[in-house]
Amino acid sequence: MNFLSTFVTFENLYEIRRLCHWGPVIALSVIAICSTMAILDSIIWYWPLDTTGGSINFIMLINWTVLILYNYFNAMFVGPGYIPLGWKPENQQDTQYLQYCRVCQGYKAPRSHHCRKCNRCVMKMDHHCPWINNCCGHLNHAYFTSFLLLAPLGCSHAAIIFIMTMYTQLYERISFGWSTVKIDMSVVRQIQPLMPFSVPAFAATLFALGLALGTTIAVGMLFCIQMKVILRNKTSIESWIEEKAKDRIQHYQTGEEFIFPYDLGSRWLNFKQVFTWSGMPKGGGFEWPVYPKCHQHTLTIEQLKQKADKRVRSVQYRAVEKYNGACCPISKGLQTFFRTPCTEEPRIPLCKGDIILATRGTKWWMYGDKVLSEEQMRAGERVRGWFPRRCVEKCHYDTAASDSTSDKKVN
Repeated sequence: MNFLSTFVTFENLYEIRRLCHWGPVIALSVIAICSTMAILDSIIWYWPLDTTGGSINFIMLINWTVLILYNYFNAMFVGPGYIPLGWKPENQQDTQYLQYCRVCQGYKAPRSHHCRKCNRCVMKMDHHCPWINNCCGHLNHAYFTSFLLLAPLGCSHAAIIFIMTMYTQLYERISFGWSTVKIDMSVVRQIQPLMPFSVPAFAATLFALGLALGTTIAVGMLFCIQMKVILRNKTSIESWIEEKAKDRIQHYQTGEEFIFPYDLGSRWLNFKQVFTWSGMPKGGGFEWPVYPKCHQHTLTIEQLKQKADKRVRSVQYRAVEKYNGACCPISKGLQTFFRTPCTEEPRIPLCKGDIILATRGTKWWMYGDKVLSEEQMRAGERVRGWFPRRCVEKCHYDTAASDSTSDKKVN
Protein backbone atom coordinates (compact mmCIF):
# COMPACT_ATOMS: atom_id res chain seq x y z
CA MET A 1 0.00 0.00 0.00
CA ASN A 2 2.89 2.36 0.70
CA PHE A 3 4.12 1.92 -2.87
CA LEU A 4 0.61 2.34 -4.34
CA SER A 5 0.00 5.53 -2.38
CA THR A 6 3.33 6.90 -3.53
CA PHE A 7 2.49 6.01 -7.11
CA VAL A 8 -1.00 7.53 -7.07
CA THR A 9 0.05 10.86 -5.57
CA PHE A 10 2.29 11.76 -8.50
CA GLU A 11 1.36 15.25 -9.64
CA ASN A 12 3.10 14.76 -12.98
CA LEU A 13 4.80 12.09 -15.02
CA TYR A 14 8.33 13.19 -14.17
CA GLU A 15 9.01 10.24 -11.87
CA ILE A 16 7.64 7.77 -14.43
CA ARG A 17 10.31 8.99 -16.81
CA ARG A 18 12.90 7.28 -14.60
CA LEU A 19 11.85 4.06 -16.34
CA CYS A 20 13.05 5.46 -19.69
CA HIS A 21 16.69 4.69 -19.01
CA TRP A 22 18.98 1.81 -19.91
CA GLY A 23 19.37 0.77 -16.23
CA PRO A 24 15.68 0.11 -15.40
CA VAL A 25 15.09 -1.30 -18.89
CA ILE A 26 17.80 -3.93 -18.43
CA ALA A 27 16.88 -4.68 -14.79
CA LEU A 28 13.17 -5.12 -15.51
CA SER A 29 13.92 -7.19 -18.63
CA VAL A 30 16.06 -9.60 -16.61
CA ILE A 31 13.32 -9.89 -13.95
CA ALA A 32 10.66 -10.48 -16.61
CA ILE A 33 12.67 -13.10 -18.52
CA CYS A 34 13.74 -15.08 -15.45
CA SER A 35 10.29 -14.96 -13.82
CA THR A 36 8.38 -15.86 -16.98
CA MET A 37 10.67 -18.73 -17.98
CA ALA A 38 10.74 -20.12 -14.42
CA ILE A 39 6.93 -20.16 -14.25
CA LEU A 40 6.54 -21.69 -17.72
CA ASP A 41 9.23 -24.32 -17.15
CA SER A 42 7.65 -25.28 -13.84
CA ILE A 43 4.03 -25.72 -14.84
CA ILE A 44 4.64 -27.12 -18.35
CA TRP A 45 7.73 -29.34 -18.15
CA TYR A 46 9.05 -29.80 -14.63
CA TRP A 47 6.49 -29.47 -11.82
CA PRO A 48 2.81 -29.21 -12.98
CA LEU A 49 0.19 -27.51 -10.83
CA ASP A 50 -1.80 -30.73 -10.30
CA THR A 51 0.66 -31.72 -7.55
CA THR A 52 1.00 -30.20 -4.08
CA GLY A 53 4.71 -29.53 -4.56
CA GLY A 54 4.05 -27.92 -7.92
CA SER A 55 1.45 -25.57 -6.44
CA ILE A 56 3.78 -24.54 -3.60
CA ASN A 57 6.63 -24.01 -6.07
CA PHE A 58 4.37 -21.85 -8.27
CA ILE A 59 3.28 -19.70 -5.30
CA MET A 60 6.90 -19.21 -4.26
CA LEU A 61 7.89 -18.07 -7.75
CA ILE A 62 5.02 -15.56 -7.83
CA ASN A 63 5.97 -14.42 -4.33
CA TRP A 64 9.61 -13.77 -5.34
CA THR A 65 8.51 -11.74 -8.35
CA VAL A 66 6.06 -9.58 -6.37
CA LEU A 67 8.53 -8.88 -3.55
CA ILE A 68 11.37 -8.07 -5.95
CA LEU A 69 9.25 -5.65 -7.97
CA TYR A 70 7.76 -4.08 -4.83
CA ASN A 71 11.17 -3.21 -3.37
CA TYR A 72 12.61 -2.26 -6.75
CA PHE A 73 9.86 0.27 -7.55
CA ASN A 74 9.91 1.64 -4.00
CA ALA A 75 13.68 2.17 -4.25
CA MET A 76 13.13 3.99 -7.55
CA PHE A 77 10.00 6.06 -6.87
CA VAL A 78 10.18 6.74 -3.11
CA GLY A 79 13.68 8.05 -3.71
CA PRO A 80 16.42 8.89 -1.22
CA GLY A 81 14.86 12.08 0.14
CA TYR A 82 16.06 15.51 -0.90
CA ILE A 83 17.09 18.55 1.11
CA PRO A 84 14.56 21.36 0.41
CA LEU A 85 15.83 24.06 -1.94
CA GLY A 86 17.21 27.01 -0.01
CA TRP A 87 17.30 25.05 3.26
CA LYS A 88 18.84 26.64 6.35
CA PRO A 89 19.23 25.14 9.84
CA GLU A 90 16.89 26.40 12.56
CA ASN A 91 19.87 27.55 14.61
CA GLN A 92 21.65 30.12 12.44
CA GLN A 93 24.91 29.52 14.32
CA ASP A 94 25.05 26.02 12.83
CA THR A 95 25.63 27.48 9.35
CA GLN A 96 29.32 27.94 10.20
CA TYR A 97 29.65 24.14 10.36
CA LEU A 98 27.79 23.41 7.11
CA GLN A 99 28.73 23.58 3.45
CA TYR A 100 26.73 25.79 1.10
CA CYS A 101 25.39 24.37 -2.16
CA ARG A 102 25.36 26.96 -4.94
CA VAL A 103 23.10 24.83 -7.15
CA CYS A 104 20.37 24.27 -4.53
CA GLN A 105 20.92 27.74 -3.03
CA GLY A 106 20.92 26.33 0.47
CA TYR A 107 23.03 24.60 3.10
CA LYS A 108 23.82 20.90 3.06
CA ALA A 109 22.43 19.12 6.09
CA PRO A 110 24.75 16.68 7.91
CA ARG A 111 25.42 13.54 5.81
CA SER A 112 23.85 15.09 2.69
CA HIS A 113 25.70 15.55 -0.61
CA HIS A 114 24.84 17.07 -3.96
CA CYS A 115 24.18 14.59 -6.78
CA ARG A 116 25.03 15.90 -10.24
CA LYS A 117 22.69 13.38 -11.88
CA CYS A 118 19.64 14.24 -9.75
CA ASN A 119 20.75 17.90 -9.49
CA ARG A 120 19.66 17.97 -5.82
CA CYS A 121 21.24 17.61 -2.41
CA VAL A 122 20.44 14.07 -1.23
CA MET A 123 19.85 12.99 2.37
CA LYS A 124 22.50 10.54 3.59
CA MET A 125 23.66 9.94 0.03
CA ASP A 126 25.45 6.63 -0.60
CA HIS A 127 25.67 6.62 -4.41
CA HIS A 128 23.70 7.24 -7.59
CA CYS A 129 22.55 3.85 -8.92
CA PRO A 130 21.91 3.58 -12.68
CA TRP A 131 19.86 0.39 -12.21
CA ILE A 132 17.11 2.33 -10.42
CA ASN A 133 18.00 5.60 -12.17
CA ASN A 134 17.96 7.32 -8.80
CA CYS A 135 20.15 7.88 -5.77
CA CYS A 136 20.43 5.42 -2.92
CA GLY A 137 20.02 7.41 0.26
CA HIS A 138 18.13 7.89 3.50
CA LEU A 139 14.53 7.02 2.56
CA ASN A 140 15.11 4.20 0.06
CA HIS A 141 18.19 2.49 1.51
CA ALA A 142 16.13 -0.30 3.10
CA TYR A 143 14.10 -0.89 -0.08
CA PHE A 144 17.25 -0.93 -2.20
CA THR A 145 19.05 -3.38 0.10
CA SER A 146 15.96 -5.63 0.31
CA PHE A 147 15.88 -5.72 -3.48
CA LEU A 148 19.56 -6.71 -3.51
CA LEU A 149 18.72 -9.60 -1.14
CA LEU A 150 15.56 -10.83 -2.83
CA ALA A 151 16.86 -10.72 -6.41
CA PRO A 152 19.63 -13.34 -5.82
CA LEU A 153 17.25 -15.53 -3.79
CA GLY A 154 14.60 -15.45 -6.51
CA CYS A 155 17.16 -16.02 -9.27
CA SER A 156 18.67 -18.93 -7.34
CA HIS A 157 15.22 -20.55 -7.14
CA ALA A 158 14.70 -19.90 -10.86
CA ALA A 159 18.13 -21.33 -11.71
CA ILE A 160 17.26 -24.58 -9.91
CA ILE A 161 14.03 -24.78 -11.93
CA PHE A 162 15.95 -24.23 -15.20
CA ILE A 163 18.56 -26.88 -14.39
CA MET A 164 15.98 -29.47 -13.32
CA THR A 165 13.82 -28.74 -16.38
CA MET A 166 16.71 -29.33 -18.78
CA TYR A 167 17.82 -32.40 -16.85
CA THR A 168 14.39 -34.08 -16.80
CA GLN A 169 13.60 -33.22 -20.41
CA LEU A 170 16.97 -34.21 -21.87
CA TYR A 171 17.71 -37.26 -19.72
CA GLU A 172 16.19 -39.77 -22.15
CA ARG A 173 17.40 -37.88 -25.23
CA ILE A 174 21.14 -37.79 -24.56
CA SER A 175 23.44 -40.52 -25.85
CA PHE A 176 27.19 -40.61 -25.27
CA GLY A 177 29.76 -41.92 -27.74
CA TRP A 178 33.52 -42.33 -27.41
CA SER A 179 34.15 -38.70 -28.36
CA THR A 180 30.69 -37.25 -28.99
CA VAL A 181 27.51 -36.32 -27.15
CA LYS A 182 24.28 -36.52 -29.13
CA ILE A 183 20.96 -34.92 -28.17
CA ASP A 184 17.93 -36.21 -30.10
CA MET A 185 15.00 -33.86 -29.47
CA SER A 186 12.67 -36.10 -31.54
CA VAL A 187 12.71 -38.90 -28.95
CA VAL A 188 9.29 -39.22 -27.29
CA ARG A 189 9.44 -39.23 -23.48
CA GLN A 190 7.38 -41.68 -21.45
CA ILE A 191 5.67 -38.87 -19.51
CA GLN A 192 4.13 -36.41 -21.96
CA PRO A 193 4.24 -32.74 -20.86
CA LEU A 194 1.62 -30.15 -21.77
CA MET A 195 3.89 -28.98 -24.60
CA PRO A 196 6.88 -30.66 -26.25
CA PHE A 197 10.28 -29.46 -25.06
CA SER A 198 11.59 -28.20 -28.39
CA VAL A 199 14.91 -26.65 -29.40
CA PRO A 200 13.60 -23.05 -28.94
CA ALA A 201 12.38 -23.97 -25.45
CA PHE A 202 15.79 -25.44 -24.62
CA ALA A 203 17.57 -22.30 -25.93
CA ALA A 204 15.27 -19.96 -23.99
CA THR A 205 15.75 -21.96 -20.78
CA LEU A 206 19.53 -21.99 -21.21
CA PHE A 207 19.56 -18.21 -21.83
CA ALA A 208 17.40 -17.58 -18.76
CA LEU A 209 19.73 -19.80 -16.70
CA GLY A 210 22.69 -17.63 -17.71
CA LEU A 211 20.84 -14.48 -16.68
CA ALA A 212 19.77 -16.01 -13.36
CA LEU A 213 23.28 -17.17 -12.43
CA GLY A 214 24.86 -13.86 -13.48
CA THR A 215 22.32 -11.88 -11.48
CA THR A 216 22.78 -14.09 -8.42
CA ILE A 217 26.54 -13.51 -8.38
CA ALA A 218 26.61 -9.81 -9.31
CA VAL A 219 23.67 -8.62 -7.19
CA GLY A 220 24.70 -10.90 -4.33
CA MET A 221 28.08 -9.14 -4.22
CA LEU A 222 26.34 -5.75 -4.12
CA PHE A 223 24.16 -6.95 -1.24
CA CYS A 224 27.22 -7.93 0.79
CA ILE A 225 28.77 -4.50 0.16
CA GLN A 226 25.59 -2.68 1.22
CA MET A 227 25.19 -4.77 4.38
CA LYS A 228 28.78 -4.04 5.33
CA VAL A 229 28.02 -0.32 4.98
CA ILE A 230 24.74 -0.53 6.91
CA LEU A 231 26.25 -2.46 9.84
CA ARG A 232 28.79 0.34 10.24
CA ASN A 233 26.15 3.06 9.70
CA LYS A 234 28.44 4.55 7.08
CA THR A 235 28.01 5.47 3.40
CA SER A 236 30.60 4.96 0.67
CA ILE A 237 31.15 8.75 0.52
CA GLU A 238 31.69 8.91 4.27
CA SER A 239 34.23 6.10 4.07
CA TRP A 240 36.31 8.26 1.74
CA ILE A 241 35.96 11.30 4.03
CA GLU A 242 37.17 9.17 6.94
CA GLU A 243 40.16 7.96 4.92
CA LYS A 244 41.15 11.52 4.03
CA ALA A 245 40.71 12.58 7.68
CA LYS A 246 43.22 9.97 8.82
CA ASP A 247 45.56 11.03 6.00
CA ARG A 248 45.33 14.69 7.11
CA ILE A 249 46.02 13.83 10.76
CA GLN A 250 48.99 11.63 9.82
CA HIS A 251 50.51 14.26 7.54
CA TYR A 252 50.30 17.18 9.95
CA GLN A 253 50.92 15.07 13.07
CA THR A 254 48.15 16.93 14.90
CA GLY A 255 47.74 14.21 17.50
CA GLU A 256 43.95 14.39 17.29
CA GLU A 257 41.80 11.26 17.12
CA PHE A 258 39.11 11.08 14.46
CA ILE A 259 36.06 9.07 15.53
CA PHE A 260 33.39 8.39 12.95
CA PRO A 261 30.34 9.98 14.62
CA TYR A 262 27.48 7.86 13.24
CA ASP A 263 28.74 4.40 14.18
CA LEU A 264 26.74 3.76 17.35
CA GLY A 265 29.11 1.02 18.50
CA SER A 266 26.68 -1.87 17.92
CA ARG A 267 25.91 -3.56 14.61
CA TRP A 268 22.35 -4.20 15.76
CA LEU A 269 21.79 -0.52 16.61
CA ASN A 270 23.29 0.48 13.25
CA PHE A 271 21.06 -2.06 11.49
CA LYS A 272 17.92 -0.65 13.14
CA GLN A 273 18.73 2.83 11.85
CA VAL A 274 17.90 1.59 8.32
CA PHE A 275 15.52 -1.37 8.75
CA THR A 276 12.33 -0.80 10.75
CA TRP A 277 8.95 -2.54 10.92
CA SER A 278 7.28 0.45 9.28
CA GLY A 279 9.59 0.28 6.31
CA MET A 280 10.79 3.86 6.81
CA PRO A 281 14.19 4.56 8.39
CA LYS A 282 14.65 6.38 11.66
CA GLY A 283 15.16 10.13 11.63
CA GLY A 284 14.02 12.95 9.39
CA GLY A 285 17.24 13.22 7.39
CA PHE A 286 18.51 16.39 9.11
CA GLU A 287 19.67 15.18 12.53
CA TRP A 288 21.21 11.82 13.42
CA PRO A 289 22.04 9.83 16.55
CA VAL A 290 25.78 10.03 17.14
CA TYR A 291 28.51 8.33 19.14
CA PRO A 292 28.74 9.75 22.71
CA LYS A 293 32.11 11.45 22.11
CA CYS A 294 30.87 13.21 18.97
CA HIS A 295 28.20 15.73 18.01
CA GLN A 296 25.97 16.49 15.01
CA HIS A 297 28.62 18.41 13.10
CA THR A 298 31.72 16.28 13.74
CA LEU A 299 31.82 15.03 10.15
CA THR A 300 30.81 18.33 8.53
CA ILE A 301 33.59 20.14 10.44
CA GLU A 302 36.04 17.53 9.12
CA GLN A 303 34.75 18.15 5.58
CA LEU A 304 35.35 21.89 6.00
CA LYS A 305 38.90 21.20 7.19
CA GLN A 306 39.53 19.04 4.16
CA LYS A 307 38.03 21.65 1.84
CA ALA A 308 40.29 24.33 3.30
CA ASP A 309 43.35 22.07 3.05
CA LYS A 310 44.28 21.86 -0.64
CA ARG A 311 46.57 18.91 0.05
CA VAL A 312 43.76 16.59 1.16
CA ARG A 313 41.01 18.01 -1.02
CA SER A 314 42.44 15.69 -3.66
CA VAL A 315 45.07 13.06 -2.83
CA GLN A 316 47.81 12.65 -5.40
CA TYR A 317 48.52 9.20 -6.85
CA ARG A 318 50.95 7.90 -9.49
CA ALA A 319 50.03 5.11 -11.89
CA VAL A 320 52.24 2.03 -11.51
CA GLU A 321 50.23 -0.28 -13.80
CA LYS A 322 48.71 0.27 -17.22
CA TYR A 323 44.91 0.32 -17.35
CA ASN A 324 42.93 0.37 -20.61
CA GLY A 325 39.75 1.92 -19.18
CA ALA A 326 37.67 -1.28 -19.20
CA CYS A 327 34.51 -1.24 -17.06
CA CYS A 328 35.16 -4.67 -15.50
CA PRO A 329 38.88 -5.48 -15.92
CA ILE A 330 39.32 -9.17 -15.11
CA SER A 331 43.11 -8.78 -15.43
CA LYS A 332 43.15 -6.54 -12.34
CA GLY A 333 41.83 -9.24 -10.02
CA LEU A 334 38.50 -10.78 -9.10
CA GLN A 335 37.73 -8.24 -6.37
CA THR A 336 38.28 -5.36 -8.81
CA PHE A 337 36.18 -7.16 -11.43
CA PHE A 338 33.20 -7.92 -9.18
CA ARG A 339 33.30 -4.64 -7.22
CA THR A 340 33.35 -2.28 -10.18
CA PRO A 341 31.38 0.90 -9.33
CA CYS A 342 27.72 0.68 -10.39
CA THR A 343 27.62 4.12 -11.93
CA GLU A 344 27.41 5.82 -15.29
CA GLU A 345 30.58 7.81 -14.58
CA PRO A 346 33.42 6.95 -17.01
CA ARG A 347 36.63 5.01 -16.45
CA ILE A 348 39.92 6.68 -17.35
CA PRO A 349 42.76 4.75 -19.04
CA LEU A 350 46.15 5.03 -17.33
CA CYS A 351 49.76 4.68 -18.42
CA LYS A 352 52.67 4.16 -16.06
CA GLY A 353 53.76 7.47 -14.56
CA ASP A 354 50.42 9.28 -14.96
CA ILE A 355 49.50 11.53 -12.01
CA ILE A 356 45.92 11.46 -10.74
CA LEU A 357 44.27 13.69 -8.14
CA ALA A 358 41.82 11.36 -6.37
CA THR A 359 38.79 12.96 -4.75
CA ARG A 360 36.95 9.86 -3.52
CA GLY A 361 37.05 6.11 -3.74
CA THR A 362 36.25 2.65 -2.43
CA LYS A 363 38.45 -0.19 -1.26
CA TRP A 364 39.02 -1.38 -4.83
CA TRP A 365 38.36 1.66 -7.04
CA MET A 366 39.19 5.38 -6.96
CA TYR A 367 37.75 8.46 -8.67
CA GLY A 368 39.65 11.56 -9.67
CA ASP A 369 41.17 13.85 -12.31
CA LYS A 370 44.22 13.00 -14.39
CA VAL A 371 46.86 15.73 -14.32
CA LEU A 372 47.25 16.95 -17.91
CA SER A 373 49.90 18.96 -19.70
CA GLU A 374 49.67 22.76 -19.78
CA GLU A 375 48.67 22.69 -23.45
CA GLN A 376 45.80 20.28 -22.75
CA MET A 377 44.65 22.40 -19.81
CA ARG A 378 44.67 25.56 -21.93
CA ALA A 379 42.54 23.76 -24.50
CA GLY A 380 39.99 23.06 -21.75
CA GLU A 381 40.52 19.29 -21.72
CA ARG A 382 39.60 17.36 -18.60
CA VAL A 383 39.97 13.65 -17.92
CA ARG A 384 37.94 12.52 -14.93
CA GLY A 385 36.65 9.10 -13.91
CA TRP A 386 37.19 5.82 -12.08
CA PHE A 387 40.30 3.63 -12.08
CA PRO A 388 41.42 0.51 -10.12
CA ARG A 389 43.15 1.29 -6.83
CA ARG A 390 45.75 -1.42 -7.43
CA CYS A 391 47.00 0.47 -10.52
CA VAL A 392 48.22 3.46 -8.50
CA GLU A 393 50.30 4.30 -5.46
CA LYS A 394 50.13 7.33 -3.21
CA CYS A 395 52.77 9.97 -3.93
CA HIS A 396 55.09 11.26 -1.23
CA TYR A 397 53.98 14.80 -0.55
CA ASP A 398 55.78 18.03 -0.99
CA THR A 399 53.15 20.41 0.39
CA ALA A 400 54.22 23.39 -1.69
CA ALA A 401 54.30 21.35 -4.87
CA SER A 402 50.93 19.84 -4.05
CA ASP A 403 49.40 23.28 -3.53
CA SER A 404 50.88 24.47 -6.82
CA THR A 405 49.42 21.48 -8.65
CA SER A 406 46.01 22.04 -7.07
CA ASP A 407 46.09 25.74 -8.02
CA LYS A 408 46.78 24.81 -11.64
CA LYS A 409 43.91 22.37 -11.59
CA VAL A 410 41.49 24.96 -10.22
CA ASN A 411 42.62 27.69 -12.61
